[in-house]
Amino acid sequence: MLIETEATPNPATLKFLPGRTVMDNGTRDFATPEEAQASPLAEALFGLGDVTGVFFGRDFVSVTAAPGVDWPGLKPDVLAILLDHFTAQMPLFNGPSADFSVPPAEEDFADDPADADIVAQIRELIDTRVRPAVANDGGDIVYRGFDKGKVYLRMHGACSGCPSSTATLKNGIEQLLRHYVPEVTEVRAI
Repeated sequence: MLIETEATPNPATLKFLPGRTVMDNGTRDFATPEEAQASPLAEALFGLGDVTGVFFGRDFVSVTAAPGVDWPGLKPDVLAILLDHFTAQMPLFNGPSADFSVPPAEEDFADDPADADIVAQIRELIDTRVRPAVANDGGDIVYRGFDKGKVYLRMHGACSGCPSSTATLKNGIEQLLRHYVPEVTEVRAI
């Protein structure tokens, strides 16, 4: 089995492609060792000690290294864990209740029903144009709400904490949404 590795815009994060489906649908982000206890794979990666984040996408696993950790020393250990896991066809999660994704419909802000058409347009653009591009960089971005012209999004995986995420939000996503949905005035990460 060959596991490909790709750099991401976040220098602390590498994207690993095992050549098979990781998550059938949705995504899963682990930001702490406690959260990682839901997954044998995430728990093993955090067990290396130098890992501060694990993210499961449809066909990839993104791993974030702690500040000051060099990837040339950590990468072989991550690859060994991934190879062992996928070769043995181990379960991704410890139990059926642990297999959940970040649902796009989950919101941090309750949308005004009067904005339903605007919200539908925003969600469509995020799902069809933004999320696929962000997934290519080893992360995910999820709609969290719309309020008085402001769109609220949550970044996951390689995008979370990435030095270029602010530029991506302002110069890419905000411009795209403002172009297609004139009611959008600003995009904010939460």
